[in-house]
Formats: sequence, C-alpha cells, structure tokens
Amino acid sequence: VLFPNIRDSAEFAAWLPTARGKFVLFLSPEPTCRPDENWKEFASPEAFDRLRKERSAAREAWIRRIRRSGLRGRQILERLADAGALGTLTPLWSGGWGADKTGSAATEKIPELALSCEDYGLVFRLAERNQGPVLRVNANAEFLGEVPVSNVIAELRGSEKPNEYVVLSAHFDSWDAASGATDNGSATVMMMEAMRILKAVYPKPRRTILAAHWSGEEQGLNGSRAFAADHPEVISGLQALFNQDNGTGRVERISMQGFTGAGAFFRRWLSAIPSGIGGGITLVDPGAPSGGGTDHASFVCHGAPAFSLASRSWDYFTYTWHTNRDTFDKLVFEDLRNNAMLVAMLAYLASEDPSRMPREARATAANAQTRQSAPWPTCTAPARSSAESTR
Repeated sequence: VLFPNIRDSAEFAAWLPTARGKFVLFLSPEPTCRPDENWKEFASPEAFDRLRKERSAAREAWIRRIRRSGLRGRQILERLADAGALGTLTPLWSGGWGADKTGSAATEKIPELALSCEDYGLVFRLAERNQGPVLRVNANAEFLGEVPVSNVIAELRGSEKPNEYVVLSAHFDSWDAASGATDNGSATVMMMEAMRILKAVYPKPRRTILAAHWSGEEQGLNGSRAFAADHPEVISGLQALFNQDNGTGRVERISMQGFTGAGAFFRRWLSAIPSGIGGGITLVDPGAPSGGGTDHASFVCHGAPAFSLASRSWDYFTYTWHTNRDTFDKLVFEDLRNNAMLVAMLAYLASEDPSRMPREARATAANAQTRQSAPWPTCTAPARSSAESTR
C-alpha cells in the first residue's frame, strides 16, 4: 500500500490500523529510470525540461504528503511498526542504468526493503491502482552478539628512524550489495602491491612504513579512529599518511589538508617521480582539513599530516560507490598498477626525506558558504561496540 494521502495527523492516526500486515511504499517513484544524461542526448530540450519540472513537482507533493502526518522520519517508521506493518519499501536509485545504492535501514522493529528503480515503480503503480501487488520476502537473519573485528597492519621496520612513520591507508569493510571492488577493494590491493614493491626493492626503509587496512570505515571511521587514539606514538611520529578511497582511477588530485608547509614536500617528491606515473596530479595547497568522510581525517584531526589521494571518477559516485554494481569487473588494473607504483615511490621519498613534514603552521578550515574561518576539526571517539555505535 502507499503511504496515505492525508489531510492531517488525525487522518494519519485513523489510517494506521489499515497498515497491519502490509508493506508500505514510503517514497514517491521516479518517473523514469533513464539517467538524465540519456534524456539530454536523445530528448528534445522541451521534453527534458518538462520531465525535470514534473519530477520536482511530484517530489515536493510527496514531501508535503508525508509532513501532513505531523511526524518526521523515524517517528513515522516507529508508528508504522507499532501498528503492525510488515515493513517499508523504498527505492535507492543512484541515477545510473541499473545501479542502486545500499545502506543502513532507518527502521528498528521492521525491515526496510530497497527495490530497484524499475521494480519500485512497478509495485507503486500496481498499489496506486488497487491491483493488489504481493511481495514474498525471505529475510532470515541471525544475531551473533558482539563479534570481534580488527584492523590489518603490515610493517616494514625503519632502520634509522623506526619511531617515525609513513602510512599507506585503505579500508576493507565493503557493503554487501556487491563485492566492494572500488570501495575499497581497489585501494586495499593497491596498498598491498605498493608494500610488495617496497619489500622487494626497499626492505630496510629509513623510517617505518605501515600499510593499514581499516575496519569499520563505513560505520564512522571506527578502525582508523581507534588506531589513532591507541597509538599516540604513530601520531607524534607521523611523517605522512597516504589514503585512497574513491574508486579505481589514476590519482589526479591531492589536497594539503590545510598544512601550509606540505605543498613544498609534495612538489619535491612528485618532481622525482617519472611523469608517466606521477604527472598531471593537481596539488590543492594549502586546502582545508577534512572533518570526516574517509580515514585520513582520523589523523588530520590530531594535527598529523595525512592526505587523501583523489582519483579520476570512472563514474564512481553514480555506478559503483555503495551500489549493486561495485564488482570486480569494474576495476581498471592499468590505473591501479600506476597508483601502486606512485604510492610506493611516495612512501620511499617520504621515508628517505631528511626533513620532517611540518605540522605546526596549519590553516584553519574555510566555511564554503560564509568564507569565514572555522576551527580545526575535532577528533571523534571511535565506536568500540554496537552499543556505542550511532550507525
């Protein structure tokens, strides 16, 4: 059944008992599951403009429909559960051909089921016309209680400065809608290959080199935040951390994260790397510190020089990031091999550099709307149990 088209909270309360034993379609459907790029290419400008206006109007009308219940978000879901609804149905379309997002349910007592863009539209139309669509759901689950999780750390011990560190950073907690190839299997294998190269040609580095595969990144950077909190010696001795977390493409941009002296180091390092491997990389200098999003932020908040290696898109956010399409065949191994060599060379140069990466002169963050300075990001405590997690 559809979420009801009600006039006020009283009508919603009167409707609730009818939801018992039913799945409730909670969002409006997409008018088309063709990507906008497809409409731009093949439709007339007038047709594409009409589509966008009609889609916007339909979404706004549905939002008003929900709000007339007098409740918001989780409150509505709780009322549906208490009324005996079997669950909620929602689309999580990414905007690309056949690509749907995955994520965490907002419900606690009943399942939230995500249908593909096409299937959600079909079920919505059938329900809207009172044609009685029926879903068969197999949602067996076994709760095992607290299960230990861990980071995976590899080390090449420094021969001259073992208490100073270069860290190669990735995470390995992929969503289960696919195999998590580009988020973050790509960076995990990239850092492993970089370490293989380093062990073969640079087995006794000047500084200690760590490869870290963090757990729980998707749940709030838990693995890297816990490591940073538990290892102050790595924070104080960090020369540089190189993190990668946005797909399979060649690295093309590195922000200095607000560290005003970092740009000189990166320019010197990149100038020593063959242009076929390190050429074309844009340095954002000094940039602004990341407050979250991926694991280098767990170190930046401590004032430690940690950097994100941003890569070419390959339609990452539409087609593979947190979608059912993030599979092995989407990896571009030519780019991953290039990135592995780049990281190995950066790690070597950072390890051998006679100078420490400066960290005392830091730029503050800049608010994108006000252009005013903002405080340096504060560190967030990791969730070390399900009871502590907000995800």
